[in-house]
Formats: sequence, structure tokens, C-alpha cells
Amino acid sequence: MYEDESHIRDYQALHATWSLKGKQKLTHGHHATVSLFGALNVMNGEFLCMETAKCNEQWFQQFLEYVLSQYPKKNIVMILDNARIHHAVILKPFLEKHRKRLTLLFLPPYSPNLNLCERIWKWMKESVIVNRFYATREEIRESIISFLEYIADMPENVLQRVARVHMSKA
Repeated sequence: MYEDESHIRDYQALHATWSLKGKQKLTHGHHATVSLFGALNVMNGEFLCMETAKCNEQWFQQFLEYVLSQYPKKNIVMILDNARIHHAVILKPFLEKHRKRLTLLFLPPYSPNLNLCERIWKWMKESVIVNRFYATREEIRESIISFLEYIADMPENVLQRVARVHMSKA
């Protein structure tokens, strides 16, 4: 599994828009944020996602507990970046307790292109945030949930999309 965190922010990202020459369209957001932990199972295309109050070591441990609960009889190899929260001292007892079922493999520093979960976040942001306005944080959450339900129904397409993006970069 590939693991990563993301913040979905309502900054009204405009990828394409029309405006009068010399009059750029400005957007004004309220900076609502939804923080997420996610893990992509590259064996079956399943994407596990959990909303959190923050992206810190306590929430990371809760996310690991969630992943373990989703695969109760499986050994999990999790590939992740070198964020500080992944190396926190408070995780050591938890990781030691679950060492027979959970192995963490760290990517080289500054290599987001190697984390396939980043491609899911990009897809989500393109689907949820780009060229859209949300009046409330709850509306962002609803759009995220809709996206997650959409990809849950088509895990083979998730794998194809991740592989296609990966192969096009090679």
C-alpha cells in the first residue's frame, strides 16, 4: 500500500477561464480545509481514506489502526514518504506491537513522484476543487465523499489511471 496525507483547500483553483484582456478574474475563498490520510492498495485498486482534524502523529497512528482493521488477516507493507509524523517517537510502541503485520518502507527524500497515492490526490483535487466554489467546509466534504464513492465502484480504473500516469512519466 502507498500512504500519504493531503489537505483539500477551497482556494478556488482556476485551471481555465475566460476574462477580458487585461482584467484577470480574481477569486476569494474562505480557506476551508479538509485534512485526509489515504492509502492505495496496489493489489486491488482500493483506496482507504480517513478525514482527520490534523495531519499529525496521533492521527497517523489512528489511520494505521484503521488500515489494520480493514485487513485483519493480512500483512501490510506500507510505502510512504519521510514526513516527520511517520518517524515520531510516540509511534514506536504501536509499530513494535504490530511489527508482524505492518512494515513501513520509506521512499527517498523529495520523491513525491514515486508515491502512487499522490496521483489519487491530484485526481481528487482536479475533480473536487478546480473551477468550483464551495460556500462551506461541509460542501467540500460532500464533494470528497462523492469522489471517494465514485472511485470505490471502479478499482480497476483506479489502477489503470495510476499506472497510465506512472507509465506516461517514464
